[in-house]
Amino acid sequence: MIAGGTDLLPSMKQGLFAPRVLIDLKGLRELDFIRFDARRGLEIGALTTISALANSQVVAREFPVLHEAAKTVASPLLRNMGTLGGNLCLDTRCLYYNQSEFWRGSLGGCIKKDGAVCHVAPGSDTCWAAFSGDTAPALLALEATVELAGPRGRREIPLAELYVNDGLVRLTKAADEMVTAVRVPAANAGWLGTYRKLRIRQSIDYPLAGVAVVMRKRADGSCAQARIGLTAVNPMPRLVTASDRLAGQAYSAALVEDVAREAIRVGKPLKTSASTMEYRRQMIQVFVRRALTDLWRSAN
Repeated sequence: MIAGGTDLLPSMKQGLFAPRVLIDLKGLRELDFIRFDARRGLEIGALTTISALANSQVVAREFPVLHEAAKTVASPLLRNMGTLGGNLCLDTRCLYYNQSEFWRGSLGGCIKKDGAVCHVAPGSDTCWAAFSGDTAPALLALEATVELAGPRGRREIPLAELYVNDGLVRLTKAADEMVTAVRVPAANAGWLGTYRKLRIRQSIDYPLAGVAVVMRKRADGSCAQARIGLTAVNPMPRLVTASDRLAGQAYSAALVEDVAREAIRVGKPLKTSASTMEYRRQMIQVFVRRALTDLWRSAN
């Protein structure tokens, strides 16, 4: 299936995929919508473009973390084509996988394509290619659910359950299912939020590390609740459960640093990109520290 094709078509040109048939989904206009209701929450169709998310006033007002994440995806032209469903279902990426057929052949392929060895972790029987979508960590932090549709009907699952921590398996979605919608509970509307992204070229690249943080504050300025999502440092987007330690606490630099250190226990970047593992791990800690500090000290 193809919607925007911004990830699929380049991969096909590299020889990573060779489908016999592609089903064009762009005609399903009923899956292109953004709806918000104060009681029901936010609902976004899978064919909604990333540009539509980035330009949505209601998303910017009620879900700023998703708005910021959408604005960082690729370039304006690619955001005009790429869809939310496609961004959530991106193929995992790796320095040894996303290469030309000639380049891959010189290594004998890899566990993800035409080989049996993961060059990132040669002793592992698991593929460690990294998931690199920007919207997923923001939606994880917002406790989003995803609707899947197929021959057996429709089902709705937490977004976290869509992913598998294996770069080869990737998704729990069946081959004959498609993502049709994403929903965010009304209870998470109005939370403070920010997204920080590390990439080589600021205008277009996939993240080398991405951190999404949301926070709800009390009238006295203490943290009522916070959540942290990570991307590009594991085969799946992950939540940092140590953020639970912030609930009910007043701002403390030591507490923020403690949670930031825990974040690098969750994010385990390996040599899947042009950057070093050490630098990406350090930047996760820096981004979490800065994001929590900025949100906690904000006027809202």
